[in-house]
Amino acid sequence: MKKKTKIFLIIILIVIFAALLFALCGPVSPFTGIRKLYNKPQEPISVTQEAPELAGKLHITAHRGMNSLAPENTLPAYEKAIAQGYYSAECDIKQTSDGTWVLYHDPLLFTRFQKWGAVGDKDLATLKSYPYKTGTAFWEYTDVRIPTLDEYLDLFAGSKTRPQIEIKTSNYDSLGSVVEAVKAKGLEKSAIIISFDLEQLKEIRKYDSEIELWYLVYRINQKKIDEAKSLGNCWISADFDLNNEKNINLCLSQNVELSLWTVNSVKDAQKLYDMGIRYIETDILIK
Repeated sequence: MKKKTKIFLIIILIVIFAALLFALCGPVSPFTGIRKLYNKPQEPISVTQEAPELAGKLHITAHRGMNSLAPENTLPAYEKAIAQGYYSAECDIKQTSDGTWVLYHDPLLFTRFQKWGAVGDKDLATLKSYPYKTGTAFWEYTDVRIPTLDEYLDLFAGSKTRPQIEIKTSNYDSLGSVVEAVKAKGLEKSAIIISFDLEQLKEIRKYDSEIELWYLVYRINQKKIDEAKSLGNCWISADFDLNNEKNINLCLSQNVELSLWTVNSVKDAQKLYDMGIRYIETDILIK
């Protein structure tokens, strides 16, 4: 292939890529309608109405806030969760390039903001300039920006809903600042800190010997139970889809508190209740 032909093809590819990028991200993107369709709000399902016998007996955690009605990990999602009276409201935290803890779940910024990079690549001011381009009813929250951990915690002062904080970073050096933030708001007896990483939970335990921890696991086994026990005041929080009644009983029989995620039907909530589960996490269920 001649050099001029190669250059021409490269230019064509660049133009096509730029056009696709503008179509996806531009202010009049034809994909906006598709994103709105995909991110429509969902009517919450009431456990009390569907299964009155469970009323008041299940403790329900709002997964990433009330994300069926507002973008996940945003202040409106947590305001709605608190107003609804959830037992707890889970968030995900990562650190910005200038060391601020903010609420964000995904590895890349593109999935929520259609911007390149990751949370750790940007400073707080830059992240605060990004509006949400996806997330439940994102078009109704044009002024909403990524919240800091402090802003999230402020919502729970005086509330019966417990803040539940999942650490979504591999950084171990700054975990003490998470405990400090919780204590600064007077929430050390209410807050729950959770992680899939046992070493992170061990590090948190160095800063506070009593704060409640939840050890996230995919499949329950004796090793995971023993690891949770070693931390003191530590629950197991496990994947609902990967655990059967035998696994659940293995945990409950050893007096280790257990929560299951993510439970999105009343039928499944009833099934777990019959197994002895009293704590579940959900995207759609309400009391």
